[in-house]
Formats: sequence, C-alpha cells, structure tokens
Amino acid sequence: MAESIIIRVQSPDGMKKIPSTKRETASAFLKKVASEFGFNSNGFSVYLNRNKTEEIVSQNKTLSLLKIKHGDMLYLFPSASSGEVMDTATPHTSSSLPFISAPSSSSSSSSIIPRSSAPQIQEDEIDQYLAKQDGKIYRNRDPQLCRHGALGKCVHCVPLEPFDEDYLNHLDPPVKHMSFHAYIRKLTGGSDKGKFAALENISCKIKSGCEGHPPWPEGICTKCQPSALTLNRQKYRHVDNIMFENHTIADRFLDFWRKTGSQRMGYLYGRYTEHKDIPLGIRAEVAAIYEPPQNATQNNLELLEDPKAAAVDEIAAKLGMCKVGWIFTDLISEDTRIGTVRYSRNQDSHYLSAEECITAGFFQNQHSNPCRLSRDGHFGSKYVTVVATGGPDNQVHFEGYQVSNQCMALVRDECLLPCKDAPELGYAKESSPEQYVPDVFFKDKDKFGNDVTFLARPLPVEYLIIDITTTFPKDPQYTFSSTQRFPIENRDILGETQDFHSLATYLSQCPSTSFLDIVSDFHLLLFLVTNEVMPLRDSIGLLLDAVRTSNEDLAQTWKKSEQWATIEQLCGTEGGQPSNSLGYGAMGGGPSVPASSSSMWSCLHCTFMNQPGTELCEMCNLPRS
Repeated sequence: MAESIIIRVQSPDGMKKIPSTKRETASAFLKKVASEFGFNSNGFSVYLNRNKTEEIVSQNKTLSLLKIKHGDMLYLFPSASSGEVMDTATPHTSSSLPFISAPSSSSSSSSIIPRSSAPQIQEDEIDQYLAKQDGKIYRNRDPQLCRHGALGKCVHCVPLEPFDEDYLNHLDPPVKHMSFHAYIRKLTGGSDKGKFAALENISCKIKSGCEGHPPWPEGICTKCQPSALTLNRQKYRHVDNIMFENHTIADRFLDFWRKTGSQRMGYLYGRYTEHKDIPLGIRAEVAAIYEPPQNATQNNLELLEDPKAAAVDEIAAKLGMCKVGWIFTDLISEDTRIGTVRYSRNQDSHYLSAEECITAGFFQNQHSNPCRLSRDGHFGSKYVTVVATGGPDNQVHFEGYQVSNQCMALVRDECLLPCKDAPELGYAKESSPEQYVPDVFFKDKDKFGNDVTFLARPLPVEYLIIDITTTFPKDPQYTFSSTQRFPIENRDILGETQDFHSLATYLSQCPSTSFLDIVSDFHLLLFLVTNEVMPLRDSIGLLLDAVRTSNEDLAQTWKKSEQWATIEQLCGTEGGQPSNSLGYGAMGGGPSVPASSSSMWSCLHCTFMNQPGTELCEMCNLPRS
C-alpha cells in the first residue's frame, strides 16, 4: 500500500500543502499543483531549491526516486505567460531566467535540471575582465610592526579585501564609494561563496496578476502592493572615474557657449577601462562628443528628435566605442575681460537639480548594466552625467555624477517630480486613481541631533546623487588623430555646416601626408555616413576598421575605392576646383581650395569664426591667409 505524504509548495501567493504518495509520478504531482494554484500545465515551474536550481520536470518518475519525502518544501515560480511577478521589490518580464530541459535519452537520466544549463547573461567586456581579477590590496611587510620572516604574513601586512572601508577612507583623496565589483565581492564573499547572493531591482509598481480583488483604484492587497521606499546614500558606484582623452574634446564642445552664450548638450562616446587607483574600479574614457539637434538658450535646453541617432551608435560601435554618458553646460559669464564664469553650483545651492536628476535617471534606465547576479539580467547603469560649470576659482570645471539605483526606479516608474521654485528639491508623487505610488521616506537629523524619518514631499536630491571624479590625463591620448577641425554637426546657427564645401575646405587645409590622419575625425566620419547626397553607410566599414586599428594600409586601400573618388569629385565641384587639384591638396603639399568669400571663415591661428568679407581675424587680428 502506497504511503501517504504531504508536500509543501511555496509560491509568491503563499504556501499550500499538497497530499500525495511516494509512488505518485512527478507528472501527476505537477497536475495537482497546477489545479491547486490555478495554473495551466505550462504556467509555472517547480524547483527543489529556493534559488531556482534542480527543476522538477513532468516525467513518469516517482517522487521517491526524486528523493522527495514527507514534509519537504518545494518552490513554485510562475512563468512569463502567467503574468505573475515573484518579488514585490523587483519588476520582472519573467519571474526567472528561462531554463531549457533536454528530453531524456534513457530511463536512467535525471528529471532534475541543474542551474548550469541556464543561458548566461552577456556582460560588458570590462565586467568580464574584472570578474577574473584577484582584486585584493597587497601590502608590503611593515618593518616596525611585523615580527615575522619575509615569507610570513600578519594582520599588519595581510592582503585586504577590495571593499575594505578603512583602506578607502585613508586614500588621498578619500573614496566615499567602493567600486561595484568590490561590492559584488562583498556579497559573494564568506563561507557560502555568494550562493544566495542576488541583486534585486526596485519596483514602485503594483504587481500584476493578483485576482483576489478588483484592480487599482478599487482594490489593493499586501501581495501586490509595492513596499515603501526609504532612501539611503548608495555605498557603491558603477563608474569610479571619468577621463577625457585630451583637452581638445572639451574645448570644441565649449566653443558653442563661447560664441553664442547659449547652453549646449552632447552625448559622450568612448569606452570603459580599468581604473587602477581604486580596487576593481571602472573608468569611462571619453573619445568624442556628439551634439544632437537641440534648441538652446542661456537658461534652458530642449532636445529634438534625432534621425541620425541609430547611425551614430552604429559608427561608434564599429570604431570600438559606445555611448558612455551625456554632458551639458551651465555657464554664465562673470567677467568677459578676464574670461571668468560664475560659481553657481555649490553646497549652498545645488550640484544637480531635480530635473537634471530625473533626466540622468531616464538616460541610465535606457542604458542599463548587464549583470549575471540579477534575475532581470541587468542592474544599475554605467551611464554618466558630466556638467561643465563654474568652479570655486571662477574657471570652467567638469563635474561628474550618476544617480542612485533608487532614483532610477523612481524615474522609471514615474514617481518623482521636480519642484518649480527650488531646483535642489524633488517631490515624490501622491497616489491617484490612475497610479498607485508607494510612500517614499528619507532620514535626516532634527535640531536636537536625532535621526528623524521624513516623507519625501519634498525631497533633497543629495540622497540621489553619486559624485564621480572627472579628469584629463597628463599625457593626452588621441583616438582620432586629425589635427584639423571638421565642422561639428547641428551647429548651423554658428554658420558651421557639414556639407561638401566644408569638406573641400577641410581637405585642402590638412597638412598631413597620411590619409589615415586626414580621415581620423569623428565628425568627418559621421558626415560621410549620414550626408544626404552620397551616404556611405554600407561601404565605409573598411575605413572605420582602419581608424579603429590605426592601419594606414587599410586606409589607403579604401582611398582607392570608387566611393572616395566620387567624394573627391563632389568636393571639387563644391569647392570650385578640379578634382585632381583637390586630391593633390588633400594629400599635402598641393594647392588649396579657397574658401568662399560669402560665408563665415575660421581663423587658422585661433579658430575664431569671422564674418564674411573680412581679411583680418576679429579675435587675434591676424591675416586670413
């Protein structure tokens, strides 16, 4: 006679006891579970362990063969098709990573699927590299405190973990935030080696699929209600340093403000590398700035739809770069005679306004960080924010920031608003019939020095900001080696247009005899790909490879192509010179193409844009030629 047993099954909706027998097959038992929880046969998965390992597959093996005993706890997780969500703090498109179960090839094959069969998350190259590093902080033997031999170790010289707060606080300057990979080492350390470590994305939305009551606003319960959120200053950061390759990148971006007085915004393109000053740190290296279409005044910026955005990202990817952040100016001239700017962003006002925090959170949500420890496959973001503003010395400074993961969640779920009269304050929305918003709190000290919890209406944005050091190298680096300046896109208001006339002028002024140096300009490559007369999107791959690898032979091979010959013909027509004269001038040592006297011209000495019809530069008073 089969012995009756009781199996406990825990799900996001609670635990239920399923009566069964030792000889009952896994297929029959799963049908009971489906009937008890109201699922169809494909709407859920049952695992032996809480961390979704060892899945029970519907087969003809008995429970005793699967080593399931009386009183055992199994764990049920709904699949994506069921519309259920596992965790109140995590928005999932599916409640778990998909598992692939191969059909059994023999009667002795197991019905339990190991976790190793799950598809792996493709993390960024820098994350894969840092995950393989030791990361420990090695110290030399202290001659005063160490009393052991050269091969021994003691508490004064034993290697430290990368998340050691005392070590980070004693660096010069002190480091307030550990690196993200150091934070992962902290989670995955200890005796369990991170077996139960998981990074949960925050959700401020009501869980879908709760059938016990009418939908909001008629009903809500503790199962589907998102938890209240208490804001804390984040202890780690995804990027530890921002570095512009050279000053020219920043100077060309600032030229727009210098010439118009209007603010400017751009996207930062570059790559992520190891930052060796911080254990397991990540650096965002900026190689170019792309300026999208925008309406700008002295006090505000408005981004316009960019039809070239996909092409820019594609070109950057072929050049070995990606979009690492965005930059904007907040500059007000204080004394034009000596070139000083107003110091407006400080501890008495704000570092980032609430509206800028919301914009940064929007961009970071668009560029999430792939992460293997998150059930969603992503966690946080490496996307950075750079502000060009006045510093304490009234000179232009570049300040780097990110917003916390909590801010990203509030922005993603549309729970955070800016305050109209106080840029340093945000405001957590109140619940309405259209949207339920959980309570948001933050902690601060009252006038007696006691920790008090406040409702985030309003909210100081300092709780949402993570500052990042922004630097320039002592020895400039150049991903794009061109010494001439091709006009930057979307600057028609300055008279700087990207057309074949400007291309002809650019080629005639290039002193280099290397074709690779001539075409090694990010804005020039964008023009070649996106111009409306002869776009080279499908035929420029070889040239992009040449620029990425600094290979002159590849560049010369592309130069002999039919496409470049057509470009030279177009430039010759626009510039008013024969194409053979243009080609000789483009390679250096030949005649140059004169600029049209009816358009603005750039001074060869200081690059100032002068009005047409003048022969002396208005800025440096040097002759035009």
